[in-house]
Amino acid sequence: MIFRIILYAFLAYVLYKIIFDLVIPVYKTTRQFKKGFREMHNRMNDHMEQQQKSSQENNTSPSSQKPAGDYIDFEEIK
Repeated sequence: MIFRIILYAFLAYVLYKIIFDLVIPVYKTTRQFKKGFREMHNRMNDHMEQQQKSSQENNTSPSSQKPAGDYIDFEEIK
């Protein structure tokens, strides 16, 4: 009888240690990583949208473009 109580107490302690020292920290860390990746993904999308908008503005404004000529400057690669 006393051994059964000691065994249950020991198992409860081991279960408590596993949950609070392993499961909960892993859960919090995983959630933090997901949040970080989500924020990074959103920042990349915002940056790409800004680049697309600026490239579209550059293509649509004729005053910022150089006038087209007959001569194209190039270097010959051997």
